This record gives sequence, structure tokens and C-alpha cells, in this order.
Amino acid sequence: MNASSKSAEPIQTLLQYYAGSEARVDEWRTLTRLARSLEASGGGGDLVEAQRVLRELQPIEELHAYPGPALLAHVNDRLHRGEWAAFQRLTNRISGALLTNSYREDVSAWALDDEAESALPDFAPPAQGHGQSRRPYFEVLHVAAIDKSQWGRLRATFNRLRRAEDEFVYEVVVVGSFEDAVLAAIFNHNLQAVLIGDGFPFTLGNDIPVLQKLLANHVPAEARQGDSGSALATVLKRLRPELDIFLTTDRDPASVAGSDAAAAVRRVFYGPEEPMEMHLSILDGIQDRYRTPYFDNLKHYAARPVGTFHALPIARGKSVFKSNWIRDMGEFYGTNLFLAESSATTGGLDSLLDPTGNIKDAQDLAARALGGDRSFFVTNGTSTANKIVHQAICVPGDIVLIDRDCHKSHHYGAVMCGAQPLYIDAFPIKKYSMYGSLGIRPIKEALLTLKAEGRLDKAKMLVLTNCTFDGHVANVERTMLEVLAIKPDMVFLWDEAWFGFARFSPFLRRRTAMGAVSALRRLLPSAAYREQYAKFKAEVGEIDPANKKLLDTRLWPDPDAVKLRVYETDSVHKSMSALRQGSIVVVADQEWKKVEGPFKEAFYAHTSTSPNLQIIASLDVARRQMELEGYELVGKATQLSVEIRREINRHPLISKYFHCATPAEMIPAEYRASGLEDFVAPGQSLADVVHALDTDEFFLDPSRITLLCGNAGFDGTQFKSILANEHDIQINKTSRNSVLVQININNTRSDMAHLIKALADISRGIDRRLADGGESAVKAHEARVRDLVEDVPDLPNFSHFHAAFRDNPKSKSCEGHMREAYYLAFDDANCEYLALNDPKVDERLKKGPELVSAKFVIPYPPGFPIMVPGQVISQEIITFMRKLDVKEIHGFNAARGLQLLRPDVLEAHSGSGSKGKRR
Repeated sequence: MNASSKSAEPIQTLLQYYAGSEARVDEWRTLTRLARSLEASGGGGDLVEAQRVLRELQPIEELHAYPGPALLAHVNDRLHRGEWAAFQRLTNRISGALLTNSYREDVSAWALDDEAESALPDFAPPAQGHGQSRRPYFEVLHVAAIDKSQWGRLRATFNRLRRAEDEFVYEVVVVGSFEDAVLAAIFNHNLQAVLIGDGFPFTLGNDIPVLQKLLANHVPAEARQGDSGSALATVLKRLRPELDIFLTTDRDPASVAGSDAAAAVRRVFYGPEEPMEMHLSILDGIQDRYRTPYFDNLKHYAARPVGTFHALPIARGKSVFKSNWIRDMGEFYGTNLFLAESSATTGGLDSLLDPTGNIKDAQDLAARALGGDRSFFVTNGTSTANKIVHQAICVPGDIVLIDRDCHKSHHYGAVMCGAQPLYIDAFPIKKYSMYGSLGIRPIKEALLTLKAEGRLDKAKMLVLTNCTFDGHVANVERTMLEVLAIKPDMVFLWDEAWFGFARFSPFLRRRTAMGAVSALRRLLPSAAYREQYAKFKAEVGEIDPANKKLLDTRLWPDPDAVKLRVYETDSVHKSMSALRQGSIVVVADQEWKKVEGPFKEAFYAHTSTSPNLQIIASLDVARRQMELEGYELVGKATQLSVEIRREINRHPLISKYFHCATPAEMIPAEYRASGLEDFVAPGQSLADVVHALDTDEFFLDPSRITLLCGNAGFDGTQFKSILANEHDIQINKTSRNSVLVQININNTRSDMAHLIKALADISRGIDRRLADGGESAVKAHEARVRDLVEDVPDLPNFSHFHAAFRDNPKSKSCEGHMREAYYLAFDDANCEYLALNDPKVDERLKKGPELVSAKFVIPYPPGFPIMVPGQVISQEIITFMRKLDVKEIHGFNAARGLQLLRPDVLEAHSGSGSKGKRR
């Protein structure tokens, strides 16, 4: 960044933005409004303000190919000359092109006012691609140690390499320093490749405070030392793993290519001797991410004249389009859906159960994109993906540590594999009738208890939800380190059904399972970590479960003992562009060779022999999209979620009745060492949020907005219906006094306006109703609010398993053989029923015999099992059930009452000798 722009403090609110591209577009829209005012007034508008905005944009625009130096100079010149009409026309065209992305395919967006041609990109399709759409556009960053006056010639050199047969078209952005290269990667989401030369400085005099603060979030101190090219490659790869990075060097290229520093590099070139090879390598890297092996093959299959003699009548669509009665189905879905259907696994379609061709290729690409060693497509949702992992890892009798309020698939997974769930409760958020997440301390306490009783070897897997339905994100790296300090071979299953998108955010990636795996693989072998561990060992000694101080001490594992075994399940359909039920298992297991066989068996057991081909194809395409534009899309979605929070909580009318819960309201202070209270607090910057991501035990995903509606007098279910029926707004999850607003890559600012208007209209309606109804209406409203906001039932913790289902009823640990209780209840003769309000319930709670649940009981909301098979029912559970006013309670039939295991059956089971036969 040149010194001429140092005097400007670019985009004053930049550090309030979670997507630099959005800050940039907002500034261009501001400039357009000012230009319109200047034209209308003949220069009588705010000229000084327009000059300031354009100055602020200058250093940011140097990091982008569009509008480019020539067009930007033209804009400056028109403003300087007072040519208001031309200035307004240019700014409107540029801001419109940036807002709509039209510059990626419309040559006219690049033209100067008075020139038809000006080294414009060629968006025409390849010569052999007659009739196809325009070529996808991207940008390449060139970090070059040459005088700025030569940058134009460098760009022109690459422009001349374009060929009619190229499948993609790109423009080059040139910078001359380490810092500017990092800033370009932050701001420019169009970047897909980076060419790094030799000899460039760390900085070119950039002392703009706001940009320096941004850099501090991404450039570690050690990157300022050593070889600048390899250090930059490492930083960029961590910031944006999807980028293809190339080194050009004047030194011995073989030695550079063979060094550890080149691990982040796709290819090394010797100086500028092979510009065409560079060009082709850049295009090859894009093609590697753009290709969708399964989807491409499915399209090819659909275009072939195939005769089908298998059991799938709708294949090729003849049974539909020739029908007298269901032709409308074909008209609705279109021909390609049916042409791309088959039950065959030959002809290049491959088999999901035993992939050797394009499905395997697609899964390998997905593993790369998500940061794992391997991945497996699942076409019936993450519920199945979770069960596959449970059954692959655990055998009957193993202990699985599990947060009790996790998704029901984990509970059923434990039943299927016969593992003993050791339930641990997450921290409660009573006022919103929900649980948060599972803290590190209670996990350590459970493990140390097992160790003290000599049963730590039975603990096989730890299951954690990350992030939770309500947005609680764990400190994954710290959690795994502390657990591995107690049990070095623990298997981790991170259920990231709602969090798959986070891989493509440089901020949230560190909080994902595979992001933590990458960090731990760098950390554990390092000399710095060995020094840290030696210091810890000297201070603490061996892990002694009798030492209660360990619960509040940061634990560090022995790097030589650790076996890093991590599984991540993602609902790709929940946060990426995949069809419903498209899920994936991502694996980074150091002991994979030992588990590969059982994993395949579990995969066979749970995977249909007739998987949906369109779901597989959508998983392939979703991966392509996220590798090529996930950085942009996730950044915009995050920014949008923050803006929605701000607009609702600061709106003078809406905020009377509705409120977006802040991190401080969703996460207790003891888990927020950073002190972060809100994403949009006055005076707070993005750096504060990054600090919280680095330090806090829990972080709140900003895209998951708990919208509190209790002060409006609505319970969550009621408010959900109002939004759907009266405002065409769909919401999924609710609690007693809230609904969950989920923001994803599909949402736009128009969606935000839709939600804000609906809330404003509803708030005005409440105001009118209270005003028209007088004092009685106000009192009734206040009573309803008290009932929803203050009179909230306590959330019941897990009690314990009945002694009949425990190996050692006297153990302080609370795991149990849930599978046995589950199957006992299959025989209704083993069960009894008691109405929830039957006095016998209270009598037995006081005097016995114990009430033992025969099945899972899951009220929606809160959506987790408050009873599981074999669990002793506590007074707290009954009190909670009696206060519930929700209609949907899975496993509970109000007419029959609580389904319980009979006391005599439990006694017989206790004496049956089953404990010795369980394995």
C-alpha cells in the first residue's frame, strides 16, 4: 500500500464489520448518494464528504482488480474537475456492479466513460463451448518486489496469456509487501490464487491504525521473521485454506520446493521464466476445486440414451411424462431430475456403499475442503452419520461420555451399540428454558472419577455438540487438550450438524473439530509445546484423581502419549447448498487402520442400498461452492446476522417487546474470560470478538439469534405461528419464550428488511391493543409476560440409572446399560403406567419404589430427553413435566401416563446375573 494513502483512515467503521467486502460496498453506496447530491445541486452538495469517502476507499481498492487503477483514477479525475454528471454516472455504475457482482461477467462495467475498450477482461465462453454461459471470473494476487510503476506491465503480461480455450478468466492484483498481501486476502473474496515472489518487504510504510489492528488478528509475531515468502504462504494458508499458493524464486528452486516451508504451496517456479506455465497452473488449481466428479458424471449420464431394466420406474421419466394422471409432477420438477435417476451402480455412477470412482473422488475433495483426512457422504442425515460413528467406535459395555441434551441420534446410537452413556449436564439457561453447552470442568470430573475407580480404560468416546442448536460454540482445542491429558487415546465425536459453514470463516474455523485438529498437529510436536508440557509436569506431576485442584487447573497432555482421534459430523444441508438429508462424516483418526473395518460395517448397516443420487450430487456441488466462494458467503452471512441483532435491539419500538439475546445473556460470565458481552456494543471492535474466540471457553455463534418474545406476551410456539401465518416467515426451533432466527448463506438484506418490518408491525399492533384495551388489557399483558419470563420451571438435570442397569451401583460415576432397559420395555408386560398427576407418583417419589422410565421422553421444546430408558425419575423431572405447556412430547402419551418399568421386573433383572454377561 503506497504512502500516498497513509493520511486516510480507511472506512472508520471497518473494525465493526465481519466482512470487509460488505464495508467496502457500503462505502461505495454512500459515495453514490453523495454523487447524486452533487449532480442535483450542481456541486452544491457535500463535496468535502465525497472527497473523504473516496480517499478512504483508495487503499482498499488497491487490493482489488475491479474497478481497477484506470477506472478509479477516472472517478477521482471527474470529482476533481467538478464533472458531476460523469462522476455520478461512474460511481453509480461501480457501486451497482459491486452490489450485484455484474462486473464478473459484464465487460461494460469495466469501461471508462469515454473509451469503449481499456484492457477489458474477456468473459466470452471458451471457443469449444458454444452456447454455454460466460466463463467464471476470479482474481489472482501477485506479491512482487518491483517498483509500483511496473505493476501495470505485470498485469498486462498475464492478460496476454489468456486463450480462447481457457475455461476461466481472471484479473491480477499486484501488491508489494507482506502486510498488503494479507490485507488483500482479508478484503478480496475474489482471490483464488496467490503468486509470491522473492525479496518483498514486510511493509511499504503502511501505518494506518485501523488496518494494523486488522493485521494483528491474522499475522503472528513469528511470521515477521525468517523467509518472507514461505512465512506469507503459511499465514495465507491458515487464513484462507482454499487458496492456491505458488512461489516464484530466484534462488535454487529445488531446495525451496523440498523445504518444509513449501508444504503450503501448490508449485514452485524459478523466477519469471515460465509465465504460460504459471497461467496454466493457476487455471489447473481452479479446475481442481471447480470439478464435481459425481455431479459432472451424473449430468453426463442423464444426457445418454440409456435403456433401463432395473427396479426404478421413474428413471428416464417415461412413466411420469407419458402418464395421463401425474404429468404435473414432471412439469413441476423438470426432465433432468428423472433422467438423472438410476438404481444402477455401473456405467460410471459408482456405489456409495463401496465407492471406487467418482464418489470416492468427491469424498476425497470434501475431506480436503473440510480439513479432514477422509470423509464419507451420508444421504439420510446427520442422525444416521452420528449412529454410524457410535457403532464403528464402541462395543457393548464401553462408556461414552455425552452431554445429556445432545441430539436424540446420539442416545439411540448408544442403544444400538450397547455403550453405557455417562450423562453430563450442560450449564442451564433457566430464563430461556434451554441448556447451554457442556463445560470442560464436569468432563474432567467424570474422567477423574473413572480413573479413581480404575475404570478409565472403559471410557471410549466423548460426544459433544458444537455448536448447539442455540449457538454455543466450544473451545475445541482446549477441550481436547485437557481431556487427552487424562486419557490420551480418547475418541472425540464432535456433532457439528449446525456448524459446517464455520470451516470457511477465518474467525470461526479455530472453533471447529478439524480446525482444532490442524492446530494440534502443529502444536504437539513443536519444541515450544514440549517446553510447556515439561513445565506443567514439573508443577503438577502425574494426573492424580485425588487431587481436586486438577479440576480448576489447565491440563496439558504428554505429546508422546497422545493419539489424536477425531470425528466430525456435519449436516451439509443445514448451512451449505445441499439437498435435505445431505450429511457427511469427516475423519482425522490416528488409529484409522484399526477402525476402518468396523466403520465400513457400521456404514453398511445404516446406509441404504438405494441412496438418493441427487443428494450425493448436491453434496459434491456444495463442496465446490464453499471452496470457491465460502469465504465470501459466510462473511456476508455473519455480517448480516450482526446487523439484524443491532437493528432489533436498538429499534425504539421493536425493542419494547423483542430482544436478540447477547453473548452475555446466553453464556455465564465464568465461561467468558474476555468479558465480551455483545457483538455490537458501542466502542467494541472486531478485535474484541477475535480475542473472545481465542480465549473464552464458550463463544456464541452470531448467526444463531435467540429472539426473545416473552415481553410481547407470546410463547415461542405461538410466535412461530404468527410469523408463519401472518408474515410468511418460517422459524424452526422455539423455547418457552423465544424463537431461533437462523442466518445462513441464503439470506440477504432484503430478508432482514422483511423480518424487521414484521416485528415493527407486530409491535405496533401490541401498542394499539394495549392502548385500546385500557388498564385491564395492560394488566393482562403484564401477567402473561410474568408467566413467560419470570415463572419459568427449573430445568431438570439427569438423575441416575437404576441399580439394575449399573455394573457397580455404589460407583460415584453414573453410567448405565441403557440398552437393557430399552429392550425390556418392548414387552409391555414389563411396564406399568401412571398418570402424571396421579397422587401415587408423589407417594412413590417420597417412599418408593423408585419410578424408572421405560423409554425416552423428549418434550419440544426444549428438545432433549428429560427421561431415558432405565433412568430413575426425580422430583425435579415431575415438576418440570407438570409445568410444561407444550403440545409435542415424544415418548409420552398423556392418556396412558408415564410408562415405567415395573419394580418386580427391575428386581428380577438385578438378580438375573446380567451384569456378568453384558459384554
